[in-house]
Amino acid sequence: MEIKTIDFDFSVCKVNDVSSLNLKAEYCFIGKTDEEISLVCITGDVPDNVVEREDGWKAFRIQGVLDFSLIGILSSIAALLAENKIGIFVVSTYNTDYVLTKAENFVKALELLSDAGYSII
Repeated sequence: MEIKTIDFDFSVCKVNDVSSLNLKAEYCFIGKTDEEISLVCITGDVPDNVVEREDGWKAFRIQGVLDFSLIGILSSIAALLAENKIGIFVVSTYNTDYVLTKAENFVKALELLSDAGYSII
C-alpha cells in the first residue's frame, strides 16, 4: 500500500461559521456537528474567524481510491503509530483517508510505516 506525503503544514481549528473559509484552497476539510464546526487546512489558509486552533501538523494520505468494502486499513496504521506513542488526527473523504501527526513525529511515523512495508511516495 502506498502512503503519499503532503508537503504543507496544517492547522486544526474551530470556527464560528464558514463564511470566511476558502473552499477553493487545495486542502480544506470541514466537519460540522450540533456542537461545533471544525476545520483542517493548510496553516497559511487559516481564516480570521477561528475560535481555537492548533498548528504544527503534517499529513499523508493513503494513496488511491479505497473501496468501502476494504476493512482495517486505517486501523492498521493507527495501531502501528499508537504502539509507538504517535498520536494522529484523521480526516476521511469519499476516496481515501488523510492522517495527520504533529510535525515532530512525522518523520518517525513515516519510518515506522516504511519498516512495516508501506511504500512512501
